[in-house]
Amino acid sequence: MTAILVHIQGRVQGVGFRAWTERQAQALDLDGWVRNEPDGSVRALVSGPDDAVARMLALLRGGPRHASVASLTSELAGTAAIPQGFRQIR
Repeated sequence: MTAILVHIQGRVQGVGFRAWTERQAQALDLDGWVRNEPDGSVRALVSGPDDAVARMLALLRGGPRHASVASLTSELAGTAAIPQGFRQIR
């Protein structure tokens, strides 16, 4: 099991990025959340089997059709406070 905190910058708000991320994560049976940040970026906590987390990271680098990901950074996160299932938060 792996947990990562991901920060995505670019044109990622107002293009359905959170809803798309939620659908992709649920399809991969991942846990965590995704939210918009005040600076226009998106942050996500993604947890699950190593291969599914790696696949999600690859998907996030591209984003949905109308998004334009300028940069993506990730760091390992602790697994203590990860909700079950994957959802959008505010």
